[in-house]
Amino acid sequence: MSDDLILHHYFTSPFSEKVRILLGIKGLSWRSVIQPTIMPKPDLTPLTGGYRRIPVMQIGADVFCDSAVIMAEIERRYPLPRVIHGADWAVNLWADRLFFQPTVGIIFGAIGHTVPAEFIKDREAMSGGRPFDVAAMKAAAEPLKGQFRGMASWLERQLADGPAWIAGDAPGLTDIAWYMNFWFFRSALKADMATLLEDLPHITAWRERVAALGAASTRLDMSTAEAIATARAAEPATADHIVHDAKDPIGLPPGAAVHVVADDYGRDPIAGVLVSANAERIVIARDDPRIGTVNVHFPRVGFTATPA
Repeated sequence: MSDDLILHHYFTSPFSEKVRILLGIKGLSWRSVIQPTIMPKPDLTPLTGGYRRIPVMQIGADVFCDSAVIMAEIERRYPLPRVIHGADWAVNLWADRLFFQPTVGIIFGAIGHTVPAEFIKDREAMSGGRPFDVAAMKAAAEPLKGQFRGMASWLERQLADGPAWIAGDAPGLTDIAWYMNFWFFRSALKADMATLLEDLPHITAWRERVAALGAASTRLDMSTAEAIATARAAEPATADHIVHDAKDPIGLPPGAAVHVVADDYGRDPIAGVLVSANAERIVIARDDPRIGTVNVHFPRVGFTATPA
């Protein structure tokens, strides 16, 4: 149980879908813990210290926040088949941010008027108080479709000229990263995406191939209480990949009190004691009365740590 991959997610989360596809490519068994789509998240906060985004992965008393560090950890533990190569992370970051922006705008431009007030309030808090302006999103939706279609055309040309996968002869992180936005768009606006991409047939065939990959994993349901109990019964792991780099620009030694903050949105500070900072990740230790000590992992790119 302490070595189980526990994914805290919900089924409509696009960033969770990235992890679910990777688990399928690897053919892994994993535990599914469904968390609320908005705050509060009373059985997730003890693990993360207040990190509000999804997904979160848990392995015993180690907690991984953000899909990037989750996928890196899965690749490290289960290296075959190899899915991630170093420069793939640049494509992943582009897809998470620059490609995701028009995707979100198109979706909420169409359905924003149906969104519950509680969801709007939560997303405004996540964005640092920026208004969830339904009228502005609706006005921007059509121009954003042009941006989405322009980016999609890049992929169509590559698929027309190359092998079945963006990464080459086998699926890789670049496929997962591109796919997330098509999955999210289609899950919300199936007919709209079909119309927008009707003359891009290679994307449609590729998307179906990627979608099928997720079915190769084995999902076992787990309650939030069981996940809390698993963390409470375990101790954080130690490993070479989380050794502190004394030359890291963070300039703080292990044992320093820090706040870790995302650099884009969901910027709630997470307090803890620095375990390590290196080129791959930032790791802090936290104590919580419900679970004891956990190590919380964040990707190095996309998060900052400052003295508490």
